[in-house]
Amino acid sequence: MKKNTPSIRIYAMVALMLLFLAACKKDKTENAAAPTLSEVTNLTARTAPLASVGYGEWILIKGTNLATTSKVDFNGTLAADSLVYADDNSITVKIPSTLKDPVNNPITVTTKYGTATLNFKILQPAPLVTDFDPAAGAPDDQVTIKGNYFKGLTGVTINGVTASIVSSSQTEIKVKVPAGVTNGPIAVTTPIGTVTATKTFGLKHVIFDEALRGGWSNTSYSSTWDMAQSVIVRRGTIAIGHKYSVGFGAARFRCIPTFSTTGYTVLKISIYGGPGTAGKKVRISLTPAKSTYDLILTEGAWTDYQIPLTNLGSPTLIDYITFQEFSGIASQIYIDDIGFY
Repeated sequence: MKKNTPSIRIYAMVALMLLFLAACKKDKTENAAAPTLSEVTNLTARTAPLASVGYGEWILIKGTNLATTSKVDFNGTLAADSLVYADDNSITVKIPSTLKDPVNNPITVTTKYGTATLNFKILQPAPLVTDFDPAAGAPDDQVTIKGNYFKGLTGVTINGVTASIVSSSQTEIKVKVPAGVTNGPIAVTTPIGTVTATKTFGLKHVIFDEALRGGWSNTSYSSTWDMAQSVIVRRGTIAIGHKYSVGFGAARFRCIPTFSTTGYTVLKISIYGGPGTAGKKVRISLTPAKSTYDLILTEGAWTDYQIPLTNLGSPTLIDYITFQEFSGIASQIYIDDIGFY
Protein backbone atom coordinates (compact mmCIF):
# COMPACT_ATOMS: atom_id res chain seq x y z
CA MET A 1 0.00 0.00 0.00
CA LYS A 2 1.32 3.41 -0.97
CA LYS A 3 1.93 5.83 1.95
CA ASN A 4 1.06 9.53 1.74
CA THR A 5 4.09 11.69 2.57
CA PRO A 6 3.98 15.46 3.14
CA SER A 7 5.41 17.46 0.31
CA ILE A 8 8.27 19.89 0.67
CA ARG A 9 5.76 22.67 0.00
CA ILE A 10 3.75 21.73 3.11
CA TYR A 11 6.88 21.75 5.28
CA ALA A 12 7.76 25.22 4.02
CA MET A 13 4.28 26.52 4.78
CA VAL A 14 4.43 25.17 8.33
CA ALA A 15 7.80 26.84 8.89
CA LEU A 16 6.50 30.18 7.66
CA MET A 17 3.45 29.90 9.94
CA LEU A 18 5.67 29.24 12.95
CA LEU A 19 7.80 32.26 12.17
CA PHE A 20 4.69 34.39 11.78
CA LEU A 21 3.28 33.22 15.11
CA ALA A 22 6.61 33.93 16.83
CA ALA A 23 6.66 37.43 15.39
CA CYS A 24 3.10 38.05 16.52
CA LYS A 25 3.95 36.82 20.00
CA LYS A 26 6.93 39.25 20.16
CA ASP A 27 4.77 42.16 19.04
CA LYS A 28 2.19 41.32 21.68
CA THR A 29 4.77 41.20 24.52
CA GLU A 30 6.74 44.33 23.50
CA ASN A 31 5.40 47.28 25.46
CA ALA A 32 4.62 50.11 23.07
CA ALA A 33 3.95 52.73 25.76
CA ALA A 34 6.17 55.76 26.29
CA PRO A 35 8.92 55.35 28.93
CA THR A 36 8.73 56.70 32.47
CA LEU A 37 11.57 57.30 34.95
CA SER A 38 11.09 57.19 38.71
CA GLU A 39 14.38 56.91 40.64
CA VAL A 40 18.09 56.07 40.63
CA THR A 41 19.93 53.55 42.81
CA ASN A 42 23.41 52.07 42.83
CA LEU A 43 24.05 48.46 41.86
CA THR A 44 24.47 47.12 45.39
CA ALA A 45 21.57 48.73 47.28
CA ARG A 46 18.94 48.51 44.53
CA THR A 47 16.00 49.33 46.78
CA ALA A 48 17.45 52.56 48.21
CA PRO A 49 16.80 55.62 46.00
CA LEU A 50 19.70 58.08 45.73
CA ALA A 51 19.55 61.86 45.94
CA SER A 52 22.76 62.23 43.93
CA VAL A 53 25.68 60.27 42.46
CA GLY A 54 29.11 61.13 41.08
CA TYR A 55 30.60 61.31 37.61
CA GLY A 56 31.74 57.96 36.23
CA GLU A 57 29.61 55.76 38.52
CA TRP A 58 27.50 52.73 37.57
CA ILE A 59 23.81 53.32 38.37
CA LEU A 60 20.41 51.66 38.00
CA ILE A 61 17.68 53.88 36.52
CA LYS A 62 14.20 52.61 37.41
CA GLY A 63 10.98 53.20 35.53
CA THR A 64 8.63 51.53 33.07
CA ASN A 65 8.61 50.65 29.37
CA LEU A 66 12.43 50.76 29.13
CA ALA A 67 13.20 47.55 27.25
CA THR A 68 13.67 49.29 23.89
CA THR A 69 16.07 51.94 25.23
CA SER A 70 18.32 53.22 22.43
CA LYS A 71 20.24 55.96 24.27
CA VAL A 72 20.79 57.49 27.70
CA ASP A 73 21.67 61.18 27.74
CA PHE A 74 23.23 62.96 30.75
CA ASN A 75 22.63 66.67 30.16
CA GLY A 76 23.81 66.42 26.56
CA THR A 77 26.51 63.77 27.05
CA LEU A 78 25.60 60.28 25.84
CA ALA A 79 26.50 57.11 27.69
CA ALA A 80 28.58 54.70 25.63
CA ASP A 81 26.41 52.04 23.93
CA SER A 82 28.55 49.25 25.37
CA LEU A 83 27.81 50.50 28.90
CA VAL A 84 24.00 50.44 28.71
CA TYR A 85 21.83 47.40 29.61
CA ALA A 86 18.02 47.66 29.72
CA ASP A 87 14.92 45.64 30.56
CA ASP A 88 11.35 46.85 30.87
CA ASN A 89 11.73 48.25 34.39
CA SER A 90 15.36 49.35 34.67
CA ILE A 91 18.47 50.52 32.87
CA THR A 92 21.97 49.68 34.07
CA VAL A 93 24.36 52.35 32.81
CA LYS A 94 27.75 53.90 33.52
CA ILE A 95 27.73 57.69 33.79
CA PRO A 96 30.40 59.38 31.60
CA SER A 97 33.53 60.57 33.41
CA THR A 98 32.81 64.24 32.74
CA LEU A 99 29.56 66.16 32.21
CA LYS A 100 28.58 69.73 31.35
CA ASP A 101 27.46 70.85 34.81
CA PRO A 102 29.14 70.30 38.20
CA VAL A 103 25.81 69.39 39.87
CA ASN A 104 22.61 69.46 37.80
CA ASN A 105 22.70 66.88 35.02
CA PRO A 106 19.20 65.62 34.09
CA ILE A 107 18.91 62.10 32.68
CA THR A 108 17.00 61.66 29.41
CA VAL A 109 16.14 58.16 28.15
CA THR A 110 15.06 57.51 24.57
CA THR A 111 13.21 54.31 23.64
CA LYS A 112 11.48 53.08 20.51
CA TYR A 113 8.29 54.69 21.74
CA GLY A 114 9.33 58.04 23.22
CA THR A 115 11.55 59.88 25.70
CA ALA A 116 11.50 60.62 29.42
CA THR A 117 13.61 62.95 31.58
CA LEU A 118 14.46 62.70 35.27
CA ASN A 119 15.93 65.80 36.94
CA PHE A 120 18.79 64.47 39.00
CA LYS A 121 22.03 65.60 40.63
CA ILE A 122 25.17 64.03 39.20
CA LEU A 123 28.14 65.60 40.94
CA GLN A 124 31.64 66.19 39.65
CA PRO A 125 34.36 65.13 42.15
CA ALA A 126 35.66 67.59 44.72
CA PRO A 127 38.21 70.03 43.25
CA LEU A 128 41.71 68.64 42.84
CA VAL A 129 44.71 70.96 43.07
CA THR A 130 47.89 69.37 41.70
CA ASP A 131 50.15 72.44 41.52
CA PHE A 132 50.31 76.20 41.22
CA ASP A 133 52.74 78.52 39.48
CA PRO A 134 54.69 80.48 40.65
CA ALA A 135 55.24 79.14 44.15
CA ALA A 136 55.63 82.65 45.61
CA GLY A 137 54.63 86.17 44.69
CA ALA A 138 53.61 89.66 45.73
CA PRO A 139 50.13 91.21 45.87
CA ASP A 140 48.56 91.59 42.42
CA ASP A 141 50.90 88.97 40.90
CA GLN A 142 49.08 86.36 38.83
CA VAL A 143 49.11 82.73 39.99
CA THR A 144 48.02 79.78 37.84
CA ILE A 145 46.40 76.91 39.75
CA LYS A 146 46.43 73.54 38.00
CA GLY A 147 44.30 70.49 38.67
CA ASN A 148 40.83 69.20 37.76
CA TYR A 149 37.11 69.51 38.50
CA PHE A 150 37.06 73.31 38.70
CA LYS A 151 33.73 73.70 36.84
CA GLY A 152 31.29 75.89 38.71
CA LEU A 153 34.16 77.58 40.56
CA THR A 154 32.81 79.81 43.31
CA GLY A 155 35.99 81.13 44.91
CA VAL A 156 39.74 80.96 45.60
CA THR A 157 41.45 82.17 48.77
CA ILE A 158 45.11 82.66 49.64
CA ASN A 159 45.77 82.65 53.37
CA GLY A 160 42.01 82.97 53.87
CA VAL A 161 41.70 86.13 51.77
CA THR A 162 39.56 86.06 48.61
CA ALA A 163 41.62 86.23 45.42
CA SER A 164 40.37 87.93 42.26
CA ILE A 165 39.67 85.30 39.57
CA VAL A 166 41.12 86.20 36.16
CA SER A 167 39.91 83.08 34.33
CA SER A 168 38.94 79.47 34.99
CA SER A 169 38.33 76.19 33.17
CA GLN A 170 37.86 72.61 34.31
CA THR A 171 41.61 72.14 34.76
CA GLU A 172 43.10 75.60 35.33
CA ILE A 173 42.41 78.77 37.34
CA LYS A 174 44.23 82.09 37.11
CA VAL A 175 43.96 84.42 40.11
CA LYS A 176 45.65 87.56 41.43
CA VAL A 177 47.33 87.56 44.83
CA PRO A 178 45.15 89.64 47.20
CA ALA A 179 46.37 92.90 48.70
CA GLY A 180 48.33 92.39 51.90
CA VAL A 181 49.00 88.68 51.24
CA THR A 182 52.49 87.29 50.60
CA ASN A 183 52.10 83.69 51.79
CA GLY A 184 49.64 81.10 53.01
CA PRO A 185 47.54 78.12 51.92
CA ILE A 186 45.61 78.20 48.63
CA ALA A 187 42.02 76.94 48.82
CA VAL A 188 39.65 76.31 45.89
CA THR A 189 35.85 76.12 46.26
CA THR A 190 33.26 74.68 43.85
CA PRO A 191 29.62 73.66 44.47
CA ILE A 192 30.97 70.30 45.62
CA GLY A 193 33.21 71.64 48.37
CA THR A 194 36.53 73.25 49.27
CA VAL A 195 40.01 71.77 48.96
CA THR A 196 43.34 73.19 50.13
CA ALA A 197 46.51 72.64 48.09
CA THR A 198 49.11 70.41 49.75
CA LYS A 199 51.81 72.97 48.89
CA THR A 200 51.79 76.40 50.47
CA PHE A 201 52.16 79.71 48.66
CA GLY A 202 54.97 82.14 49.36
CA LEU A 203 57.65 82.41 52.02
CA LYS A 204 57.42 83.40 55.68
CA HIS A 205 61.18 83.87 55.88
CA VAL A 206 63.03 84.92 52.71
CA ILE A 207 66.64 83.85 52.16
CA PHE A 208 66.76 84.94 48.50
CA ASP A 209 64.28 86.48 46.09
CA GLU A 210 65.87 89.52 44.39
CA ALA A 211 68.88 89.36 46.74
CA LEU A 212 70.11 87.58 49.87
CA ARG A 213 68.12 88.74 52.91
CA GLY A 214 68.13 88.72 56.71
CA GLY A 215 71.74 88.03 57.63
CA TRP A 216 72.32 85.34 54.99
CA SER A 217 75.58 85.37 52.99
CA ASN A 218 76.95 83.38 50.07
CA THR A 219 79.61 80.79 51.06
CA SER A 220 79.44 78.59 47.94
CA TYR A 221 82.47 76.51 46.97
CA SER A 222 83.96 74.53 44.04
CA SER A 223 81.73 76.43 41.64
CA THR A 224 81.16 79.78 40.00
CA TRP A 225 78.13 81.99 40.47
CA ASP A 226 76.36 85.17 39.54
CA MET A 227 74.17 86.46 42.37
CA ALA A 228 72.44 89.00 40.11
CA GLN A 229 71.90 87.32 36.74
CA SER A 230 68.74 88.51 34.99
CA VAL A 231 68.39 86.23 31.93
CA ILE A 232 66.60 83.26 33.52
CA VAL A 233 64.44 84.17 36.53
CA ARG A 234 61.55 82.50 38.34
CA ARG A 235 59.82 85.81 38.99
CA GLY A 236 60.90 89.41 39.43
CA THR A 237 64.14 90.42 37.67
CA ILE A 238 66.99 88.61 39.48
CA ALA A 239 67.94 84.98 40.16
CA ILE A 240 71.19 83.22 41.06
CA GLY A 241 73.18 81.67 38.22
CA HIS A 242 75.29 78.82 39.61
CA LYS A 243 77.70 76.55 37.74
CA TYR A 244 79.00 73.52 39.59
CA SER A 245 82.54 72.26 39.08
CA VAL A 246 83.41 68.59 38.77
CA GLY A 247 84.00 67.25 42.26
CA PHE A 248 80.69 67.98 43.96
CA GLY A 249 80.71 71.73 44.33
CA ALA A 250 77.93 73.41 46.26
CA ALA A 251 75.76 76.47 46.48
CA ARG A 252 75.91 77.27 50.20
CA PHE A 253 74.40 80.03 52.30
CA ARG A 254 75.25 80.96 55.89
CA CYS A 255 73.12 82.79 58.43
CA ILE A 256 74.63 84.99 61.17
CA PRO A 257 73.31 84.83 63.83
CA THR A 258 72.20 81.19 63.68
CA PHE A 259 68.72 80.85 62.21
CA SER A 260 65.98 79.40 64.45
CA THR A 261 63.46 77.12 62.73
CA THR A 262 60.79 77.73 65.38
CA GLY A 263 57.51 78.40 63.59
CA TYR A 264 58.67 76.95 60.26
CA THR A 265 57.95 73.51 58.80
CA VAL A 266 59.35 73.46 55.24
CA LEU A 267 62.31 74.67 53.19
CA LYS A 268 61.33 76.02 49.75
CA ILE A 269 63.48 76.60 46.68
CA SER A 270 62.93 76.99 42.92
CA ILE A 271 65.59 75.60 40.54
CA TYR A 272 65.92 75.81 36.76
CA GLY A 273 68.06 73.07 35.22
CA GLY A 274 70.47 74.15 32.50
CA PRO A 275 71.70 71.97 29.61
CA GLY A 276 72.63 68.43 30.62
CA THR A 277 70.88 68.51 34.00
CA ALA A 278 67.89 66.26 33.22
CA GLY A 279 67.57 63.68 35.98
CA LYS A 280 70.65 64.96 37.83
CA LYS A 281 70.64 65.37 41.60
CA VAL A 282 71.15 68.24 43.99
CA ARG A 283 71.59 67.10 47.60
CA ILE A 284 70.31 69.41 50.35
CA SER A 285 71.78 69.42 53.83
CA LEU A 286 71.42 71.70 56.83
CA THR A 287 74.18 72.37 59.37
CA PRO A 288 73.91 71.17 62.04
CA ALA A 289 71.74 68.20 60.99
CA LYS A 290 72.29 64.57 60.07
CA SER A 291 69.74 64.04 57.29
CA THR A 292 70.02 64.95 53.60
CA TYR A 293 67.43 65.18 50.84
CA ASP A 294 67.91 64.75 47.07
CA LEU A 295 66.20 66.91 44.46
CA ILE A 296 65.87 65.65 40.87
CA LEU A 297 66.48 68.43 38.35
CA THR A 298 64.35 69.25 35.32
CA GLU A 299 66.25 70.48 32.27
CA GLY A 300 64.96 73.66 30.66
CA ALA A 301 62.23 74.41 33.21
CA TRP A 302 61.68 75.77 36.70
CA THR A 303 60.70 73.30 39.41
CA ASP A 304 59.37 74.47 42.77
CA TYR A 305 60.50 72.22 45.62
CA GLN A 306 58.99 72.12 49.10
CA ILE A 307 60.94 69.96 51.55
CA PRO A 308 59.58 69.25 55.05
CA LEU A 309 62.17 69.99 57.73
CA THR A 310 61.42 66.54 59.14
CA ASN A 311 63.13 65.17 56.01
CA LEU A 312 66.22 67.20 56.87
CA GLY A 313 66.67 66.06 60.45
CA SER A 314 64.28 68.57 62.09
CA PRO A 315 67.04 70.99 63.20
CA THR A 316 66.11 73.74 65.66
CA LEU A 317 69.03 75.98 64.66
CA ILE A 318 70.74 76.37 61.28
CA ASP A 319 74.16 77.78 60.42
CA TYR A 320 74.38 76.69 56.76
CA ILE A 321 72.11 75.50 53.95
CA THR A 322 74.00 73.54 51.30
CA PHE A 323 72.78 72.57 47.81
CA GLN A 324 75.48 70.15 46.62
CA GLU A 325 75.74 68.82 43.08
CA PHE A 326 75.55 65.03 43.48
CA SER A 327 75.90 63.61 39.99
CA GLY A 328 79.62 64.01 39.46
CA ILE A 329 79.50 66.44 36.52
CA ALA A 330 79.71 70.19 36.00
CA SER A 331 76.19 71.60 35.70
CA GLN A 332 74.60 75.02 35.28
CA ILE A 333 71.52 75.76 37.36
CA TYR A 334 69.52 78.84 38.31
CA ILE A 335 68.12 79.39 41.82
CA ASP A 336 65.31 81.63 43.02
CA ASP A 337 62.78 82.02 45.86
CA ILE A 338 64.71 80.32 48.67
CA GLY A 339 63.21 80.46 52.12
CA PHE A 340 61.16 78.88 54.86
CA TYR A 341 57.44 78.49 55.44
